[in-house]
Amino acid sequence: MDQVYIMKNVKNIPRPEHPKPQFERCDWINLNGEWEFAFDENKCGIAKGFEKAHFEKRITVPFCPESKLSGIGDTDFHNAVWYRRDIDIPTEWSGKRIILHIGACDYFTRVYVNGREIGTHKGGYVSFSFDITDALLEKGNYITVYAEDDTRDPLQPSGKQSMRFDSHGCYYTRTTGIWQTVWLEAVGKTYIKSTKYYTNADEGKLSVHYTIKGETAGKALLAKAYFVGREMGRAKVSLSAEYGVIDIALMETHLWEIGDGKLYDLVLEVVEGDTVIDSVKSYFGLRKIEFKGKAFCLNGRKVYGRWVLDQGFYPDGIYTAPNDEALKADIIYSMQLGFNGARLHEKIFEERFLYHADKMGYLVWGEYPNWGFEPTDMSPINNILSEWMEEVNRDFNHPSIIGWCPINETWDVKVRGCELDIPQCRELVETVYRITKALDPTRPVIDTSGNYHTVTDIFDVHNYNQDTEKFAIEHSKTSEGIICDSVSRSSKANRQKWRGEPLFISEYGGIKWDTSGKGWGYGNAPESEAEFLDRYKKLTETLLFNPDIFAFCYTQLYDVEQEVNGLMTYDRHFKFDPEIFRKINTQKAAIEE
Repeated sequence: MDQVYIMKNVKNIPRPEHPKPQFERCDWINLNGEWEFAFDENKCGIAKGFEKAHFEKRITVPFCPESKLSGIGDTDFHNAVWYRRDIDIPTEWSGKRIILHIGACDYFTRVYVNGREIGTHKGGYVSFSFDITDALLEKGNYITVYAEDDTRDPLQPSGKQSMRFDSHGCYYTRTTGIWQTVWLEAVGKTYIKSTKYYTNADEGKLSVHYTIKGETAGKALLAKAYFVGREMGRAKVSLSAEYGVIDIALMETHLWEIGDGKLYDLVLEVVEGDTVIDSVKSYFGLRKIEFKGKAFCLNGRKVYGRWVLDQGFYPDGIYTAPNDEALKADIIYSMQLGFNGARLHEKIFEERFLYHADKMGYLVWGEYPNWGFEPTDMSPINNILSEWMEEVNRDFNHPSIIGWCPINETWDVKVRGCELDIPQCRELVETVYRITKALDPTRPVIDTSGNYHTVTDIFDVHNYNQDTEKFAIEHSKTSEGIICDSVSRSSKANRQKWRGEPLFISEYGGIKWDTSGKGWGYGNAPESEAEFLDRYKKLTETLLFNPDIFAFCYTQLYDVEQEVNGLMTYDRHFKFDPEIFRKINTQKAAIEE
């Protein structure tokens, strides 16, 4: 590769690595570390001019104020928070556009530069950015960030964040404000805004759908692909509009596989003659996903989904991993247990997790944290839809993502004690499903996971029955078209209409194991280690050996706070020998034959 990337960072700051490994520029500055901070419980800071103020408290970004790693650790409800820090713009960035990025900030964010508001963002989970060039001064620049957050608002999606003061059941400590990396980036006056990669594994081709910002006349886009340092192909196209497509025919085909995430490097450059105006370092994976009958296939081969529920919580960082190695470690632990992927559950995971999944060949489902959102009608759907669309576009290029699940366990929701009629839920579910398919026709979509489906590519079921004999009986009649979902909220059985779609048991198990006896889990806990392992084996083999089921997802990889149904503790220690589970999980599934 003929481009050398040198990342400009400050040493000894938390999470120093580049937050977008699939869209890197060489000119960037990580803004993690100490910021000035203030709580604004009455949400009066804007009226008081806080956008220009200094704050007495200090917080360590990117960790939320509820976390220990932030240096604050206040787990109360917080209606609003403020951040401020000074920034220095390198002299070598003169003449370039300066972009401010925030990896994630929960929930409604206003960003100011030198006291001037430059933009807002609604949603607590997806990265966003603003061009701050015109607000910068020659020196003495500072950034102020304001975030409002009301987890108890029924129109605000909040995932597994507790709406009570304390954590309880499967609801955990809240996250307010900034919880992912903040960084500056310098770009050319004409630069690559975004890309979508469409790969053709059969023909060995890549199509890059690009968006360009700035003047395009007289400029071109150059794309170069590499594999292990060897050039695999290049293409160049003249720029004449904001949007376009460039195709690369690859000299060699190296397929992305489970446990072997072969990746091509990609360099994209905006050029004017021999001058490089903007350059992005990226990568892609060449793989094909499809269903043949009821079986999931990767690159034409039937593959059983041995998946596990991963909720993305950490004891000291809550939503934020303490370091990059912790993200990678959770994938390694999962694979040691014999899983080949995960449902990334009720949370949009940071891009570096997906980067490690891409590299290690780990299959994941992208989800949205829709819990906490209880619409009375369709009018507030944008509170979910706008950020979900941002998520699908943000993570479209990751080969590890093999499906989308925008909604989890949402049927007849209750608002202020009144149960809604099914048409309202149906309209919400179908709208989100159809827009997801329009944004990404390359992946399967589950309309709403568990218990209720209206229009879906995959029929999935949640079943936490702890009685192994009854569990086996409940899954013994799939060949007759009979599906059982034992989730207690399934009050109207006629809503289950299996039309022969591929069948996925997307939540099961949840076996409680906590020697203290104080934790929460599903059903009765086993009385001994032997009983735990026997129950796990029988539940899992019921699904593995059923020829109508293409995947399972066990709840869950690790405990989260008081929820103790993980195969690991919250601080990531195995409860049992992982080899026991690996041998059970990796047995040949009936549908693979």
